Amino acid sequence: MKVKPLADRVLIEPNPAEEKTAGGLFIPDTAKEKPLAGKVIAVGPGTADVKMEVKTGDQVLYGKYAGTEINIDGKDYLIMKQGDILAII
Repeated sequence: MKVKPLADRVLIEPNPAEEKTAGGLFIPDTAKEKPLAGKVIAVGPGTADVKMEVKTGDQVLYGKYAGTEINIDGKDYLIMKQGDILAII
């Protein structure tokens, strides 16, 4: 895979959704919450106004509706602006 985000964009691999609840009940695919955490795969160079604070390999939290879903080589990713990332964990 060779993806290079432009400007202040970041490519993120979302963490998998929970398969079962704390009580042991299995969650069907249609009821799973969208993951809100993921691993940074690639980072753009930033802009004159935006310095990139995240780096490849960081685990991050992002908003529920942040980013655009893309599929590369059969894997799902999100591409979003750095401003959509809430925190590095």
